[in-house]
Amino acid sequence: MASIIQDQKTALITGAASGVGFAIAKLCRSKGMHLALMDIDQTNLVKAKTLLHDLNPHLLTEAYVIDVADAEIWKATAQQIAKLFPSIDLVVLNAGKEFKAQDQGKDKLRPWLDGSYWQKTFDTNVRGPLNGLEALLPLLCTAESTLPKAIVITGSKQGITNPPGGGNPAYNASKAAIKSIAEHLAHDLRSDPATAHITAHLLIPGWTWTGLMGNVGPTEEKDVQKPAGAWFPSQVAEELLKGLETGAFYIICPDGETSRAQDQARMKWACEDVIEGRSALSRWDEKWKSQAAESIEADARSRGSS
Repeated sequence: MASIIQDQKTALITGAASGVGFAIAKLCRSKGMHLALMDIDQTNLVKAKTLLHDLNPHLLTEAYVIDVADAEIWKATAQQIAKLFPSIDLVVLNAGKEFKAQDQGKDKLRPWLDGSYWQKTFDTNVRGPLNGLEALLPLLCTAESTLPKAIVITGSKQGITNPPGGGNPAYNASKAAIKSIAEHLAHDLRSDPATAHITAHLLIPGWTWTGLMGNVGPTEEKDVQKPAGAWFPSQVAEELLKGLETGAFYIICPDGETSRAQDQARMKWACEDVIEGRSALSRWDEKWKSQAAESIEADARSRGSS
């Protein structure tokens, strides 16, 4: 898989104007890759293109303003890219948004009384990657070369552990859907000899200082003030590179507050709600909260010492 991120290969990245998308683009450029950058934020996309072009003016750097929720724009843009770039080797479907439900005067019920909030979230976070796959898979599958190619879809730990609170179940649900979609995609690609050279990967960031948290635009990380526990987007990009090199499907990133062992213990507890017949999201249920905390802490210690 290391052969994908190398000199003269091409990376197509959505959400490339800031955060994790820009960090991945910057890492790919450092490895000598051509870049097709996509984002809905035209102003910051132009800035990102300029910065990345200046890192190596001899490589192709093109930017495409796109709303990933628009399937027709996706198809037209994919055709433009196919005419300019000799191949597409790495696809990173990273664009995502976190919307808030409108205030209906009932805080706990607010997300359930605003259908447009769900629609907007799923249009970007679920339909966006699906539109990208519909537009790009024909280009990847009809290429004459069978050299390795990779598709990375950005998920979230919130799509696995599903934490309540914050009034945003639509975001968690959208990322849970992305997990399922990426898993099916990986299975279908590897099961067909014609597409076995294309792998799918689920990037699962932890707490990262991205545009969702106010870090908008292609900023220099040395100039950014972030919470101590959050990771820089560049750390997520490096974790992605390591995951691709080892062929991992689930590329789970820790952060400054949560270790890999803690992540694993929390995910195990969440999965066992179904197996053990506990209440939904039992980790936050008063009946289970203490037991959950003790069990997760003990499990994490065990994993951390092994």
